[in-house]
Amino acid sequence: MTSADLRHRLRHRLRDQLRQQLGDQLDQHQHRLEERRRPRAVERLCYVTGAVLIAAGLFHLGVFFVDGGPWTGPVSWRKPFTFGVSFGLTLIAVAWVTSYLRIGARARSVLLGLFAADCVLEVGGITLQAWRGVPSHFNRETPFDSAVATALAVGGVLLVVVLSTFAIASFRHRPEGPAGMPLALRTGFAVLLVGLLSGAAMIAYGVVVTRTDSQEAAYHSTEALKPLHGVALHAVLILPALAQLLTLTSWPADTRRKLVSSASAAYLTAVVGAGVWAVIQR
Repeated sequence: MTSADLRHRLRHRLRDQLRQQLGDQLDQHQHRLEERRRPRAVERLCYVTGAVLIAAGLFHLGVFFVDGGPWTGPVSWRKPFTFGVSFGLTLIAVAWVTSYLRIGARARSVLLGLFAADCVLEVGGITLQAWRGVPSHFNRETPFDSAVATALAVGGVLLVVVLSTFAIASFRHRPEGPAGMPLALRTGFAVLLVGLLSGAAMIAYGVVVTRTDSQEAAYHSTEALKPLHGVALHAVLILPALAQLLTLTSWPADTRRKLVSSASAAYLTAVVGAGVWAVIQR
């Protein structure tokens, strides 16, 4: 065997070994990704809880059509309907999208468990007060009403803490997922925090107005912030869902990234517009 033949055979052997090693590494990486993406018990709990909250919200929409009453105002069947559907969708969305975040499995499970419990607390408190025929927020008429209002306020703080932790994780390490998903997640969480902060501002300002004026005045004093609050809350569902749906197309990755980028810019524009409208209304 000549030296040229020996070098040729050696190159082929090294190439085959390299391919085998790369293939094994890719298989291991894919296996780790599948393990991370496999629904855990806490995720299944969040999905079931979210579905129950949505069903409860839709049930109260039916109650409104049967029982009647005002659609707006501090006491309305609209509140358990909108809060049930909104919190249910947000819980399901957060349980799903956080599977793309590079965060420890135990930490994520604890945070999701706290978030699920908090969603139940918020919707439960609002629903309870609706059935009692009294306002859920800014209500300090009785010790029990004050306890409910305080629990809802504490729950709001916990929402900000949990979701801020997920938002920081999305920016600290690039999220995984299909083309456009990292941008969708980062934009979604950033806008979600805007929604939470606007909600906190509504509560804080409403408490001040309640003490200086009345509950009715406090309720109407926060009307300007409600569009911003509502629009911002669901970016974390809509933008990642778009990125996921685009995987069903045959479009190249660059095209899908550009579409997600355009959608993110449009969503941010809507949020800024809602914020400007809130300032003008003040």
